[in-house]
Amino acid sequence: EYMGTLLWSNTRRRAAQMIAPTSSHFFIAKVVAAYWVTSVLLVFANKVVLSGTEFSMPAPLFVTWFQCVFTAALVYGLGIYSDGAVAGSQFVFPQQTLDIATAIKVLPLSVIFVGMITFNNMCLMHVEVSFYNIARALTVVMNVVLSYVFLGTSTSPRAVGALAVVVIGFVVGTEGEVNFSFIGTVFGVLSSLFVSLNSIFTKRAMPFVNDDMWRLTFVNNVNAAVMFVPCIVVFGEMETIKRFQHLLFSPAFWVLMCAAGGLGFAIGIVTMMQIKYTSPLTHNVSGTAKACAQSLLAFVIWKNPVTAGALLGMAMVLGGSLLYAIVRINETPAAPPPVIKRTQSEEEGKQKEPKV
Repeated sequence: EYMGTLLWSNTRRRAAQMIAPTSSHFFIAKVVAAYWVTSVLLVFANKVVLSGTEFSMPAPLFVTWFQCVFTAALVYGLGIYSDGAVAGSQFVFPQQTLDIATAIKVLPLSVIFVGMITFNNMCLMHVEVSFYNIARALTVVMNVVLSYVFLGTSTSPRAVGALAVVVIGFVVGTEGEVNFSFIGTVFGVLSSLFVSLNSIFTKRAMPFVNDDMWRLTFVNNVNAAVMFVPCIVVFGEMETIKRFQHLLFSPAFWVLMCAAGGLGFAIGIVTMMQIKYTSPLTHNVSGTAKACAQSLLAFVIWKNPVTAGALLGMAMVLGGSLLYAIVRINETPAAPPPVIKRTQSEEEGKQKEPKV
């Protein structure tokens, strides 16, 4: 879910313009279902594009480059489409322009972003889909470590205990994986590291785009698309592209590529919707349940072999992650009630009231 990290914050800021609020249980069920379907399809689509089928191209840098180009073009196109839209309608996106000075300021984030999505796709290319959640399990651990290193944020003993369950589950699941890929697991750990760094550098880059996440999404993906070009050449993927050049003329291949790019954009929107209309805890519960369903579907669709150790490791990783989320939410102090200020007309009316 490489695009969800950046686009989630983006879409949350414009939620009120895009979605009419409702408390309907049926609507909430549709939102949760949309999150499940989009998230699972995103992982499966990337897996199909990268390995295992006649339409797969084992060129993760090229595939990721295209997804960056697709996202930048989509954000730019939506800005043009929304130019004549009435404010408050469902599709209101700001128009985008590329400023070189801003692009340079955002460059450190773009380097992290390139590492994040590259290692994510390389992990998915080398490991079974059923093992993907275990390979990426250390993201929450990396978040805690880097938050302490960069921000000085401490973690309670209960939260550390939950993280210990995740780490043990990672080890158990790795030992129990039948088709274990060492390089794929290394890519998963690196992906977890860069996901955590991405959230920190995203906050630092926000002032450069006037806190506009749509603009940050556009500039960041343009930067990334430019950086991927020399990487594709240096790391020898031009030879891979030549070997699979017949796919470049296959409509089915490009449909899959566009579908993966579109799902990467959509995951940010549905993630925001699920948090907005449920709660952070419900979102984490839903995410954990989705990860279980995703792994079970992988066993059925890809016929991935399974052992008791792999199942135990998966259960510990997912259970520890959920426990950590519950502990952190319970430790977060409740927000103070909002202070309601009187308008000037209300104050003047109060002053004119006769004293008893």
